[in-house]
Amino acid sequence: MPALYSISALDRTAQAQIQARIDNKTKPLGALGQLEPLALQLALIQQTPTLRLSNPTLLVFAGDHGVAAEGVSIAPAAVTRQMVLNFLAGGAAINCFCRTLGWQLKVVDAGILEPIDDPRLITQRLGAGTANLALESAMSQTQCQQGLQLGAALARREIASGADLLAFGEMGIANTTSATALLAALTGAPVAACIGRGTGINDTQLAHKQALIEQAVARVAGQTDPQVLLAELGGFELVQICGAILAAAEARVPMLIDGFIVSAAALVACRIALACRDYMLFSHGSAEPGHARLLAAMQAEPLLDLGLRLGEGTGAALALPLLQAAVSFYNDMASFESAGVTV
Repeated sequence: MPALYSISALDRTAQAQIQARIDNKTKPLGALGQLEPLALQLALIQQTPTLRLSNPTLLVFAGDHGVAAEGVSIAPAAVTRQMVLNFLAGGAAINCFCRTLGWQLKVVDAGILEPIDDPRLITQRLGAGTANLALESAMSQTQCQQGLQLGAALARREIASGADLLAFGEMGIANTTSATALLAALTGAPVAACIGRGTGINDTQLAHKQALIEQAVARVAGQTDPQVLLAELGGFELVQICGAILAAAEARVPMLIDGFIVSAAALVACRIALACRDYMLFSHGSAEPGHARLLAAMQAEPLLDLGLRLGEGTGAALALPLLQAAVSFYNDMASFESAGVTV
């Protein structure tokens, strides 16, 4: 693990006290369901009597993938850039959700094929798309390390500017191929059990996609170093998300983890530094089949199950009101004693 990360597990010294505070609210034990462990985790992360959630920030990272040339998506690689322009114009689903729910949204060019000259775009390019992971390493180890550092530096800047919750989204045609390859390589699960249709490919394309991923996983057989696997099989957006996750955990800032792609980056981060799992909250269960395996690998229970498979960070954006509800009841709900309620 690079020396620039120093991540500590949660301090659970006050856990019993925090749990007692939750249990003594004016409700039956456990009656608020998943909101109760959510409040507990936020309280353990923040270690303050009053929880805060005033500046949620969602970072969407975009990058292109060389394997897209193999026809593993219904969309051409040019769509990555087109969607980044859509993000900047405010026309995508993630823009709608962020406007409605109060997220600060920022878009990052991590390495799309053709640059965009726009001051609203955060530009930290690792190249003009990755190489074809089925045939060769997606990126060099130097690019991988640079990507981890760039993602970490951006997360640190946002936290220094007041972000108290981070979430991550992604855009990159063929990035389900990359995420599936990482899942299979990291867990040893067969590719057939991890793969999905991504943007909605047909049976012939799915079989081709599976063969390419199996070829990529076979190419790195025996390799267990998560950073090596990230360079071999990842994407420029994935590596920067991974770096941002590690930096947020180091800063003890909670993160909402989105669906299949972001969860693949999160699993890599956990393999680099297991303690970063303590700072992750999982927004939703994706309709992409491999996501359940990723969640299981991180022992995670998602907050929502809406059949989403869009990416962009949309699931994380939608989960924000649940965190706000957990913060609200923890901070403001009366106890039996203060309310004069006898049980």
